[in-house]
Amino acid sequence: MNLEQARANMIESQIRPWEVLDQEVLDLLYVVPREEFVPPVWRNLAFADMEIPLASVGGENERMWAPKMEARVLQALAPRRTERALEIGTGSGYFTALLSHRVREVVSLEIRPALAAFGRANLERHGADNVTLVVADGARGYPEGAPWDVIVLTGSVPVLPQAFLDSLAPGGRLFAVVGEAPAMSARLVTCVAPGAFRSEDLFETVLLPLANCERPPRFRF
Repeated sequence: MNLEQARANMIESQIRPWEVLDQEVLDLLYVVPREEFVPPVWRNLAFADMEIPLASVGGENERMWAPKMEARVLQALAPRRTERALEIGTGSGYFTALLSHRVREVVSLEIRPALAAFGRANLERHGADNVTLVVADGARGYPEGAPWDVIVLTGSVPVLPQAFLDSLAPGGRLFAVVGEAPAMSARLVTCVAPGAFRSEDLFETVLLPLANCERPPRFRF
């Protein structure tokens, strides 16, 4: 396989058509080698338009985002070099690595120890020395280190916990996929002032739920 040709094809056929036109984001996809973050059994499909399963490295039902999702979310968050980012769900560490190139510091939480070990090894090999990886459950928030300029949830949530909004700095942005299948919205929330937020639904999608995510109360007869 010609990796560089496959990478270029991914960008031109999947990512640009999905309205990802930020040149810094596109350039970063050449800098961070996606094929080095996927499980070895899936390496030949590193650039395919699909979610790659992480079960073989301890991720059980976890999956990597599709490449176009990674690029679109990074573009929407528009992280800056002076900012600090919180990621809930490290997974393979690939999106963590993308973030690490755009911000001053990343704190990434992963609930599954085996998957955290895989992600940590990938990040160390990439030289992402501004990333702190914590084995912890962040599904209901992570106030340590708050406020955050950027927060990203890599699994879906039926409802967005208020704790995440409370952890956003003024001007901060949060990305989450909110709802339940088959109706989920990829949502960007911006803290426009202390306690005030603006939400924008970017696109519709379906994403596996975040482990231990908060669920709305069910009506009982």
